[in-house]
Amino acid sequence: MNSQQLENWADQLLAEYDEGRKDLKVMKNNLTDDFPVDQQDKSKINSMVDSMSYSIQWMETGRNPDSYRGVDKRDKYRAKFYDDMDILPDINEELRKERESLYMSQEQRTALMQLFRNFSDRERQCYIMYEAENLSMSKIADKLGVTKAAVQSYINRARKKVEDIAS
Repeated sequence: MNSQQLENWADQLLAEYDEGRKDLKVMKNNLTDDFPVDQQDKSKINSMVDSMSYSIQWMETGRNPDSYRGVDKRDKYRAKFYDDMDILPDINEELRKERESLYMSQEQRTALMQLFRNFSDRERQCYIMYEAENLSMSKIADKLGVTKAAVQSYINRARKKVEDIAS
């Protein structure tokens, strides 16, 4: 199944869920509050509509709607993103000017990529700017348009994750 077929399949599933939700709402509107059985049916239909809305939101956004600040989305979706992205620039030329060249084995590169997968985007940006580029927290804050305290927080969280993985 190629990406176009997968996209069409997902769009079709979303449309089916949306159509089913509309049908349930119509069904609920046809019920009256006069009969206890209708009241029970309305309650069950409301529950089904809520479940379908939740599922639709999850499929549209690609993450759990209940997750605080979308923490779960970094796990699976970012792994592929970072594998395809060259976030480790080739700095051999720069280092040759200053000292011996840097060599990173595939195993070391994989370990570093695994570490970066655990960082949020801001943590990764701040950590690299601070540790690799030797920028001050104030300069990083200016570049990213955030406060110095926020940069310090991102760096501290990134360092904690590095320590957790190292131990």
